Amino acid sequence: MPIDAAKALAAEPRQGEIGWDHKDIQLYHLGLGAGLPATDPDELRYTLESKLHVLPSFATVAGAGMAMMGGLAAPGIDVNLAAVLHGGHTIALHRPIPVRGRATTTSKVAAVYDKGKAAVIVLRSEVADADGPLWTSDAQIFVRGEGGFGGERGPSAREELPERAPDRIEERRIRDEQALLYRLSGDWNPLHADPEFAKLAGFDRPILHGLCSYGMTLKAVVDTVLDGDVSRVRSYRTRFAGIVFPGETLRMRMWREPGRVLVSVTAVERDDAPVLADTVVAHA
Repeated sequence: MPIDAAKALAAEPRQGEIGWDHKDIQLYHLGLGAGLPATDPDELRYTLESKLHVLPSFATVAGAGMAMMGGLAAPGIDVNLAAVLHGGHTIALHRPIPVRGRATTTSKVAAVYDKGKAAVIVLRSEVADADGPLWTSDAQIFVRGEGGFGGERGPSAREELPERAPDRIEERRIRDEQALLYRLSGDWNPLHADPEFAKLAGFDRPILHGLCSYGMTLKAVVDTVLDGDVSRVRSYRTRFAGIVFPGETLRMRMWREPGRVLVSVTAVERDDAPVLADTVVAHA
């Protein structure tokens, strides 16, 4: 059944309640590879409850992706989940995320774009607690075979990288068991754990979650360019350009510009194959 963009965009937003505490924060940070070395004061900010701060990309797992799954069940959206890819993700922070919280999430289909052979559905989630807005999260969902319905093509989010050398290059190894730990934050897709399922999907072994690479990259930017201050992050966006496997190494090239950091992320062991592209961290 083709996507009915008008019906999807006109649908009433869905609301739900989410909650989290320090254990959810710590588990998420550990799933990104935090805690090495275990006694490093900079790493204890991610792992020890008495010193804890919250990496803003935690917004992608708070509520275990309820906005994404709810959006794919919205009126006018009837797609084969096997044809669905997470094409990109953007978060905008309205204030720092507290270590413990309860909030209301309001989710809707914010846009539907016709890319010809595919459709892109933008699922937006607005999250607020008793003190006001916390964050806005946009998931760009790429649906193969669902284009050609006559809709707008949509904007291009391509980000041209400077021709000069990066200001900083960081490498982060993905531990062999990291996907198994990261999935405990709510993404139970067997593609990231079950070798047989991965082979059915066309991979010789399970792949790492794209949002894990996303979080690892933001942590590297915060820890190096932003002096470890998570409160400086204003927004963060990326396009998922390729896969990476547990056991491989992410290479993160960073360029500083006024108020933002541009990042290119590649897989070292596969000749710098693209992993994340068009990646921008806006900051104070």
